Amino acid sequence: MHSSGMVKQLDFHSIKTIFGRFEEVEAAPKGELDHTNAYTLLVAVALSAQATDVGVNKATKELFKIVETPQQMLDLGEEALIDHIKTIGLYRNKAKNVMKMAQILVEDYAGIVPNSRAALEALPGVGRKTANVVLNMWWSHPAQAVDTHIFRVGNRSGIAVGKDVVAVERAIEDHIPTEFQKHAHHWLILHGRYHCKARKPLCSTCLIRDICLFEDKEL
Repeated sequence: MHSSGMVKQLDFHSIKTIFGRFEEVEAAPKGELDHTNAYTLLVAVALSAQATDVGVNKATKELFKIVETPQQMLDLGEEALIDHIKTIGLYRNKAKNVMKMAQILVEDYAGIVPNSRAALEALPGVGRKTANVVLNMWWSHPAQAVDTHIFRVGNRSGIAVGKDVVAVERAIEDHIPTEFQKHAHHWLILHGRYHCKARKPLCSTCLIRDICLFEDKEL
């Protein structure tokens, strides 16, 4: 970022060019969390807070063979769930939330995951980011879940500038052309995870280095 403050917001034409390049490389990027339906996706995303997708996939591999519905989660029980997920950070707290969430889904939603952001956010352990990931990945809703990768890439490059995650989410919605909204979340995450890394960004091989506004490029 500029020493004098924030990077400025890129213009529409530059952003359109960037996403056109992302699309050329991977037309339909996918999330990296394994799941079988809307419910297992919701559980996987809730478990992934402060954990890696790889770590979550390892923990849920056997779990999702026996649990595909909220009722099956309740039947499994909290202690058995803990056995499956104890390799993940904050597993006790997450297990409690997953069980409470299953209870609410069974009692209030007949075991079906609701597809509104407000209803999802009202579930235990589900924040705005988790709700947006589920809406985007399962229902193809152009919801923008801003994680650390997206926050970094958005601000560093000038694609979506904002001082907090809600501001960056709004900047994505406001500045990225509608035809790229559906996959914007995954393109930005993957770019942050594999190229625009926190400590050592791979600027010399970056697809958008000629447009990106990051001052300290390692070329």
